[in-house]
Amino acid sequence: MTTSVAAYEARRVRRYHLALLGVSLLILLLSLARVIADAPELTSSGTFAAALLLAVPIALAGLGGLWSERAGVVNIGLEGMMVLGTWFAGWAGYQWGATAALIAGLAGGALGGLIHAVATVTFGVDHIISGVAINLLGPGITRFLSEVLYAQGTVAADKGAGITSSPGLASEAPSVSLPLLSDGPDGLDLLGKLENTHWFLLSDIAGILRGLTHDVDVLVILAVALIPLTFFVLWRTSFGLRLRSCGENPWAAESLGVNVYRTKYIATVISGALAGLGGVFLVFVTTKYVEGQTAGRGFIGLAAMIFGNWRPGGLAVGASLFGYADGLQLRSSQSVTGLLLFAAMLLLIYTGYEVRRRLAAGEPGVRQYTGAAVASLAAVVLLWLWMTVDKLPNEFVFITPHVLTLLVLSAASQSLRMPKADGVRYRRGEQH
Repeated sequence: MTTSVAAYEARRVRRYHLALLGVSLLILLLSLARVIADAPELTSSGTFAAALLLAVPIALAGLGGLWSERAGVVNIGLEGMMVLGTWFAGWAGYQWGATAALIAGLAGGALGGLIHAVATVTFGVDHIISGVAINLLGPGITRFLSEVLYAQGTVAADKGAGITSSPGLASEAPSVSLPLLSDGPDGLDLLGKLENTHWFLLSDIAGILRGLTHDVDVLVILAVALIPLTFFVLWRTSFGLRLRSCGENPWAAESLGVNVYRTKYIATVISGALAGLGGVFLVFVTTKYVEGQTAGRGFIGLAAMIFGNWRPGGLAVGASLFGYADGLQLRSSQSVTGLLLFAAMLLLIYTGYEVRRRLAAGEPGVRQYTGAAVASLAAVVLLWLWMTVDKLPNEFVFITPHVLTLLVLSAASQSLRMPKADGVRYRRGEQH
């Protein structure tokens, strides 16, 4: 027993070391790409600040999906739950301020999760059908409520509301900066000064750190804290063990005394609340509810969760990758060419790693190297584009972050394992 525990601890420490090495390698490659491509926005504090803002709602939606799917409930209704969160946050926020917006957005998303739980857990409706229905109901319900409560002649309309938007928030969420290192213009802002030197690697690290610590919204800090908190609850507590057992084998969990129905309900309501929190964040960014402001982030969050292999750490990596690519495109269209070089470097490293792994395992045959061949071909194409194209068309610039994200996610998502009973209809007392 002692030997197995020691072996487990050794594997865990090794994983942490590998993760640190991976992050260091990514920063080094970004710095190289920034210098070679002469694209300062690749590692600027503005890019990483934008990436953080864009990644947070995706990560919150993904966390929502993680909670429900670990309990065996497929939740593709995250988009609709986010929409409910945005509307209720905007409605409460213009009347009572940021705190009321936070509570109301959580409640709105949780309501969507509750509807999904009633349909799937109690009535046994197919999980996909229920999720699609919620994605249709969310925008429909919010448009109806807007037409009733924001119509001309109402108090809300007098404050600037319309059928597609709420009045501005009565108060905004506070933001904080790291003292001395990333303070505002009146402070020392040591990271900002180091970033402006444009030294290789050092200025890049300073830009990244400043973007992640300067003028950060309190809700961003809460969202980031929810990732390790989710890991702790689901993988380090007895409640988390019971919840995950419902997603792996609910009949075995039932035989051990777990109330599977209640656990699935709790997980799905929490799932909706987290998606609603993602909607609250979008309202805080725009300072009001605007129809359509989720823009498919619920679906992207679901994709990030799958890419992360139904684990919080992997989900955070997927959300960060998409947020960074999108933030770079918004900050500087020309820096996207530098992103092409960076992606080519990553794909070449992946190709080398995959070939080495296959050779070490002694796996013969051409089919075993298909992934490496595709990655190397994509890397060559990206390098050719970077070397031959001086200015990318605007349409290509717009889709490049999404395409590159898909390429990297596809290469990294070769060994996924979903919960065994995810989406399986459960009935108490039945044998599977």
